[in-house]
Amino acid sequence: LKRGDVYITNVVKCRPPNNREPLPSEIEACRKWLDSQIEVIQPLIIVTLGRFSLSRFLPKESISKVHGVARKYNGVHILPMLHPAAALYQQSLRKTLEEDFKKLPSLLAQAQADGAALAAPTKPPEEPRQIGMF
Repeated sequence: LKRGDVYITNVVKCRPPNNREPLPSEIEACRKWLDSQIEVIQPLIIVTLGRFSLSRFLPKESISKVHGVARKYNGVHILPMLHPAAALYQQSLRKTLEEDFKKLPSLLAQAQADGAALAAPTKPPEEPRQIGMF
């Protein structure tokens, strides 16, 4: 994928003081903005990076248990992944993160096929016809 093919956003729209983890109230305060972004963009896939974005879509799940396992949420494919910073702090997680990223091409193909099936017309289109002046 090229950078122009993806949209990157955050569950919170401003950095918490001292770069601390966002509080549940901060995530909730920004929820409508994230929901609006998703509505406008209509992504085929949402890749959640880390536990905070995961909890927005799958609140009862643990990132260590569900990373790399695609699911659907409101008709959109969700692919939970470890946050890339985790691999920086724990080099042992780098391979796990890379393996999860390798799942994206096939998931994207599946999402595109799902989208094409939804967009397929139910009846053949009418033949275009030239209109007359009178």
